[in-house]
Amino acid sequence: QVTAKTAFLFILPQYNVSVPTADGELVQYHYGLKDLVTILFYIFITIVLHAVVQEYVLDKINRRLHLSKVKHSKFNESGQLVAFHLTSVIWCLYVVVTEGYISNPRSLWENYPHVYLPYQVKFFYLCQLAYWLHALPELYFQKVRKEEIPRQLRCISLYLLHIAGAYLLNLTRLGLILLLLQYLAEFFFHMARLVYFTDENNEKLFNVWAVVFVVTRLFTLTLYILVIGFGLPRVESQALDPERGNFFSFLFNNTLFRMSVLLLVCLFQASVMWRFIHFQLRRWREYWNEQSSRKRAAAAASTKQQTKLLKRDSGYHENGVVKAENGTSPRTKKLKSP
Repeated sequence: QVTAKTAFLFILPQYNVSVPTADGELVQYHYGLKDLVTILFYIFITIVLHAVVQEYVLDKINRRLHLSKVKHSKFNESGQLVAFHLTSVIWCLYVVVTEGYISNPRSLWENYPHVYLPYQVKFFYLCQLAYWLHALPELYFQKVRKEEIPRQLRCISLYLLHIAGAYLLNLTRLGLILLLLQYLAEFFFHMARLVYFTDENNEKLFNVWAVVFVVTRLFTLTLYILVIGFGLPRVESQALDPERGNFFSFLFNNTLFRMSVLLLVCLFQASVMWRFIHFQLRRWREYWNEQSSRKRAAAAASTKQQTKLLKRDSGYHENGVVKAENGTSPRTKKLKSP
């Protein structure tokens, strides 16, 4: 029994409580320090799964493609993230549908703070934290280039900040929807990169990603305005109560603070869209330059081919004598009379 209790500490979410409902009692969970032990266990599980995907899927594809070192590193990064984002999108979509967060958007802010979580919501957050924490030692295991490390560290830090913030500040419902939108756009981006590495002439999936990215940004901004601007200010309990997990509602009741937060959110989303537009313009510029260079090369090749045909038909002059391509005179030989 002692061993089983210790194993459950690593494997299963902790801090379960029985919440009375109209139909009886419902087992739900809240967070605490023991969650760190569970996260540590799933970090090791994620490292093993990462190695399995790398060895049995990505390495075999890399041997066939014969990519350069730079493309090899980017291919491995996108391959791992495609597997993770696809799994997370399916899992997150299942959670938000079964919990009714999509069918009832008011549940995103009603009864805030959402201190008690269903089992699948808490387990999802623990696994998400474990994945992004495991990405830190993977920078060493995957031998990521030094110039790529700052970009990946920035990405990992932002994900950890948002996921841990939503988990600790009892904004898990809003965090689930935002993660679903973000992971959906990221899945199409990394999938487009994989297709591009296998066939550099195929960039159609980048266009699909561009549409999905713009749509998800609009939904994200709308969701922020809906929850921060209209939802949280209407929460019944507006007093600061850290023991009950109420950190925000009294702040969002202040109009100046609420408008400042919305302004920061809009500025951040505008900066993201500006980087996206800059990326698209650069990609289109490179595409049109490549197309124009191909047309010039094709025109030069066509001109050269026409010149060769013209020489072959009319011959060429050498020392004042017109000769054919084989060096013989184009004049017909006179036949000797018998």
